[in-house]
Amino acid sequence: MLHMKIDPVLAGTVAAVVDEGTLDAAARRLRITPSAVSQRVKTLEQQLGRVLLVRAKPARATEAGEAVLRFARRYALLEHDALAEFGLRPGGARTRLPLAVNADSLATWFLAPLARLAERHPVDFDLHRADQDDTTDLLESGAVMAAVTSRAAPVPGCTVTPLAVLRYRAVASPAYLARWLPEGPVAGALAEAPCVDFDRHDRLQESWLRAVGAAPEEAPRHYVPTAHDFARAVELGLGWAMLPVPQAAPLLAAGTVVPLGGPDVPVPLHWQQWKVHSPLLAALTAEVTEEAARVLGPAPGARDREGPAR
Repeated sequence: MLHMKIDPVLAGTVAAVVDEGTLDAAARRLRITPSAVSQRVKTLEQQLGRVLLVRAKPARATEAGEAVLRFARRYALLEHDALAEFGLRPGGARTRLPLAVNADSLATWFLAPLARLAERHPVDFDLHRADQDDTTDLLESGAVMAAVTSRAAPVPGCTVTPLAVLRYRAVASPAYLARWLPEGPVAGALAEAPCVDFDRHDRLQESWLRAVGAAPEEAPRHYVPTAHDFARAVELGLGWAMLPVPQAAPLLAAGTVVPLGGPDVPVPLHWQQWKVHSPLLAALTAEVTEEAARVLGPAPGARDREGPAR
């Protein structure tokens, strides 16, 4: 029987290429030459008898490469935890934690727990903004170790922790309201009034339109795919939109936007992470869950329907 082992250094090099996108960028991160990076990848491919990388720009892992990527992530995490127990940190080495998060969580509450964890641990966060489907793919491929998602069903190999309910409120600028909806959000006027969508996966405005008896397919729409600019577009009167309540609250208080009425749209959020025992990952989970409860309120309950994450 052929006995094989995966060299953690070689696996870590494959992970660096996937993270950085090119051999040259991986070489700068690892402080070796691009030819050395290439040789390490080729060596592991020869040992395993599998192609691990698609040599494109950016480079990406093959199906076999994803297995190596997951191994490299776990090894780095477990090495950090083991050395931390001894109070050691070889050469000032830092641990990278790749995470996926939806745009509105990133804009409203998610950065604070990361900042607190970074004060206590030598960790570098690699954040991937992703919708629900991409979050699932990123977890399965090994590209990220944990994610904020609206998906309650666990991704294979992951555990799920309910976080909170992120509520969205329909708002518009006073000038927009006077121009497009002078009699309020009635169905006929909403069919002519432009709304703002984050991207073509954003269904929040559609959910609200259906809830107030309007036809979503009739409304003109703009696409603004960054959270800050999305809110700014609403303030400037480009269209009405659903804003997360933590983001809308100061704008409502300042009077730059006003509520349209109708129901809030709740989006239950969940924290999915790899099934791996790690004090560092456990500390991250504790910070994230505590911050979500503090800012957004209690975890999802039975009365909160499943909604789309933006």
